[in-house]
Order: sequence, then C-alpha cells, then structure tokens
Amino acid sequence: MPRLPRVRFALFFAVAIAAAVAVAGCGGSSSPSSSSTTATPIATATKTASTSVAFPKVSGKSLAELRQGMPQGLILAPSVSVLQPGTNRYGFALFDAARKQVAEAPVALYVSRTDGTAVKGPYVAHSESLAVKPQFESRTTASDPNAAKSVYVARLPFAKAGRYRVTAITSLDGRPVSSSSFSAQVQPRGTKGLPPSVGEAAPKVDTPTMDDVAGDAAQISTRLPPATDLLETNLADVYGKKPVALLFATPALCQSRVCGPVVDVMEQVKSQVGSDKIAFITSEIYKENRVDQGLRPQPTAYRLPTEPWLFVLDRQGRVAQRIEGAFSAAELEAAIRRAEQGA
Repeated sequence: MPRLPRVRFALFFAVAIAAAVAVAGCGGSSSPSSSSTTATPIATATKTASTSVAFPKVSGKSLAELRQGMPQGLILAPSVSVLQPGTNRYGFALFDAARKQVAEAPVALYVSRTDGTAVKGPYVAHSESLAVKPQFESRTTASDPNAAKSVYVARLPFAKAGRYRVTAITSLDGRPVSSSSFSAQVQPRGTKGLPPSVGEAAPKVDTPTMDDVAGDAAQISTRLPPATDLLETNLADVYGKKPVALLFATPALCQSRVCGPVVDVMEQVKSQVGSDKIAFITSEIYKENRVDQGLRPQPTAYRLPTEPWLFVLDRQGRVAQRIEGAFSAAELEAAIRRAEQGA
C-alpha cells in the first residue's frame, strides 16, 4: 500500500470510504484490487457474537468460489496502512453503499493473493467500542455526527512481504454478505521510513507542553475543550524513566473522524490508571494546527504516514505496543499492562 502524501495526512480508511462508496454507487469496482461490487441493499446487523457464526470454510476454494451466491454490497474500509510479515492488528470499518456504518455484526476476514487464489481464513474479528463516559467526551466528538463509535479488529497473519487482498464476510439477518476486497501491501521487515516497530527504541523528542505556550492550550491542541492534562509532560523528560502512552492525533482536523474519540479514550484511561507509573501524552500533527503549515517535528520523527497513531513505550523507551487508527479503552489498558510488564 503506497504511503500517503505528507500534506494530506488523513487516516487511510477515510480516503478508502470515499473512493469505494463513490464507485460502488456506480456499480463498478470498489477497491484497489478491482473486486466487483454491486449496491445490494444491506440488512440490519444482528448482535450475534462472531464466535457463534459458522463462517465459510476455505477448503481450497478461490475467493470467487467462496463468495459465490453471496450479496456483495458492503465496503471494507481499513484503518491501517502499515503491515509487515507476522501477525498484524488489522482495524477496519464496514459501510454500505449509502455510507452507513455496519456495526456489531459477526464478521470474519479472508486473505488471498491478488488474483483471488490461495485463500486463507476465516480470521474472526471483534468489535472495539470507542465510547467513553459522558464526562470524558469532548465537544469535538459530541458535535460530530460522523464521529466513529466503534472499530472492528482482527489478527491477520502474513507469511511474507508482498501484495494481498483482504475481504470481509459478514452475517446480516442470518445470511452471509461479502464486502469489496481491499489491497494490502505487506512491507519487508527493516524497510526504511516506517514507524518504529514493537521492540525498537522510540525516537526521543520534545513534545509541546502547556508551559511552552504560556498556558494557551489552543496553540497545541485542536480538541474542545483541550485535554490539558495530556499536555503537561514533555516526552523527553520521561523517556527512559517510566512507561509512556504517546498519542499522535489532531481531533479537529482528522478526516477519519477517529482522532477526537481516541483522545477521549486516553483521557478516560488516564483518569482510571493515574499518571504516577505511566505518562500520558498527546501531540498534534500540524504546525500551528494548520494543515497548510506542514507537519510538526514530532510526527515527522516517528515517520507517520497516517493518523492517529498510538505508541506505548516501556521504561527503557522501547515500543511495547503500537496501534494505527482507532482503538478502545480496553486496548489501551492492555497496551499499558504490556509496557509495565516489560519495564
């Protein structure tokens, strides 16, 4: 998957949704892998657990054979652009042709070669809620009717680098419905220019704090109200001394509509966990909080191709966990535990 233009810096699935829906509405290809999709009406999702659904078995079938007879009216919109050999956290959303998000439906992913052969799966996904308690929901999130409410997460194994197709099959009203396919570019490990991986030393950089702007949070935060308690600590001051949860996000400028919700998630988790043993830091993306001014030095140092990104560092400054795109409070809490255990 090609890296995104640095100036645009929107989360990839925002672009994917717009392109896929536009083409799906015309009855043509809805993904870079040129999978045929029709605007079939989509039924209401049930709340049946994915684990109770018998997803189609691969049994040597091609992707076309696996999906034979299924309606193909859903759009797969991944929230990840960086994939490497091994098991990857694959976040995604599902939409119908009217841009309505399909949530809480049983869903599994299938991975194939670009020609639809060598299909593997099903890899059952689960839904992670982005909801927070009312006191932690920002006005930025509350006032945005398109703010993301949840994200599907699956664990996808890739044996080696290369280009693949990822397809979702969902159970809606008891019947299987296929999504469009989406191209996945798996980069070789050690590829230059990628964000720091788990186990690597994270870049030690200064992050802006309230002291740097004389208490004027609007200079370093686009959230309303600003999450000032996430702007109190400079990464360079705690790097190598205690675990750190570092979130790159720009709530008011994030085209994917997930930056606001994930900052809210961090606010809630910080209030529950406290900051004695781990530091919580958010860092905006653009200089002067303006897209036309380019990137701040912090996301540049971390080589980020998209936003938001979460890095949880252990006490030595190594990356204990990284998440591209939306994540839940439960995922953040699990990442913090991992960092503390490795510290």
